Amino acid sequence: MPGRTGVEVTGAHVEGMEAVLTPESLAFVASLQREFGSRRDALLAARRARREEVARSGRLDFLTETAHVRDSEWTVAPAPADLVDRRVEMTGPTDRKMTINALNSGAQVWLADLEDASTPHWRNVIGGQVNLRDAIRRTISYTSPDGKTYELRTGERLPTIVLRPRGWHLDERHILVDDRPVVGALVDFGLYFFHNARALVDAGSGPYFYLPKTESHLEARLWDDVFTFAEQSLEVPLPHGTVRATVLIETIPAAFEMEEILYELRDHASGLNAGRWDYLFSIIKYFRDAGPEFVLPDRAAVPMTTPFMGAYAELLVQTCHKRGAHAIGGMSAFIPSRSDDEVNRRAFDQVRKDKEREAGQGFDGSWVAHPDLVPICREVFDGVLGERPNQLAVLREDVDVAAEDLLDLQSAAGAVTREGLRTNVEVGLLYLESWLGGTGAVAIHNLMEDAATAEICRSQIWQWVHNGSTLDDGTPVTADLVRELLAAEVTRLRSSDAVDAERLQVAARVFEQVALAAEFVEFLTLPAYDASGE
Repeated sequence: MPGRTGVEVTGAHVEGMEAVLTPESLAFVASLQREFGSRRDALLAARRARREEVARSGRLDFLTETAHVRDSEWTVAPAPADLVDRRVEMTGPTDRKMTINALNSGAQVWLADLEDASTPHWRNVIGGQVNLRDAIRRTISYTSPDGKTYELRTGERLPTIVLRPRGWHLDERHILVDDRPVVGALVDFGLYFFHNARALVDAGSGPYFYLPKTESHLEARLWDDVFTFAEQSLEVPLPHGTVRATVLIETIPAAFEMEEILYELRDHASGLNAGRWDYLFSIIKYFRDAGPEFVLPDRAAVPMTTPFMGAYAELLVQTCHKRGAHAIGGMSAFIPSRSDDEVNRRAFDQVRKDKEREAGQGFDGSWVAHPDLVPICREVFDGVLGERPNQLAVLREDVDVAAEDLLDLQSAAGAVTREGLRTNVEVGLLYLESWLGGTGAVAIHNLMEDAATAEICRSQIWQWVHNGSTLDDGTPVTADLVRELLAAEVTRLRSSDAVDAERLQVAARVFEQVALAAEFVEFLTLPAYDASGE
């Protein structure tokens, strides 16, 4: 579908795409790409240069050049009315059924995810935009293959929608501007904003976003400029600050720039989120070749109560409340089962403990990944908040976090075990098989796995192999051992009706690449996107 303005759409037809891929919306996306695409490219290059410096020094610290921001008095803009109370946030992909279920969940906020809980398959990218457009206009419905109909509840408030676009690193190969793929984040933001910003404002809400995988305040500055440009670009411009953003602090360099990130977005900022799983992945990735003292044990041995993870969470709360922003907790991976009471009991117990910890630390709300967990999260935060909508008044002046606290990886008590290694192989393989089929959030052993947790699995293996780690039984972790376990898992899973045999073989090839390649692959979704053929 070539356009007369240097825009070309190469993706296949997706039902409803005519409503979102209009000449006007594509021209808007093209204007974003032309204005900001080269800056994105430069910031990705800056990421690589900074990581190389950290690899040489094994050191990260708070920035001296921005000390004046941390030392001066300022606050972010007050939250809009529908983002004042965020005690329960439902997360999930934007397929049609999940969109309806999330909006019927009773949460305050729905994180509509085009990122880690989704995949960049064209049908998801465009189908998600169609579903969001229909949901905002309350015209969405869905009938399942067995004839069950899903519709939005009427006569009651629905959760505030906060869209999570793709990270800066992914391009959208199906939309070309001047013969180059458009930045995926600008496609996701641009189509959603163009079609829905005015309708959201007219309904008493606004265009709100979660910003993933940010690594610096300069990346936040780019987003702020995108927001200002977009607000001014509509036929009837929106007031400055109409767009609001919550930034996921899910990379280790961003943990050292929380205040600066809020400062850059201060007219558009709503808060920060403790994205724990990507944060763990980022730590492993950043220090993957910094020596044995930076090697983490099994993922299960690094809970949020680990000192360096606790320091990160408490610094986030303190930073947010000091600057008038909301602090939103992360997602416990445990999910319930409607067919197993014991699994339910364990899941509910683990989630309750997780939310009690967050509420006690001063978080204003938290994430859940299943509608059945909404009441538990609500009960915990109701018990702490009472009649208050949030905990912004809890300043946590008792918190004093230094760089050493954020980098104290040796405080993670645990070992690298054979079962931990095997589990990493199994989960990574199963997740990639599902991802290649277009599903980005997968229940595996009653845990919700997404791209972030799969990244932990494969990056831990890479780190263990390249640092000569040994299992707790003395066995060296070698590439040959990993390949042996991978082959065993493929053989075991090939007979399962739950996986596609052809996709499983492709998943195994991709997993071996991202877990064992000599050069660390920055994001597993990049080779997976290539292998998907989408």
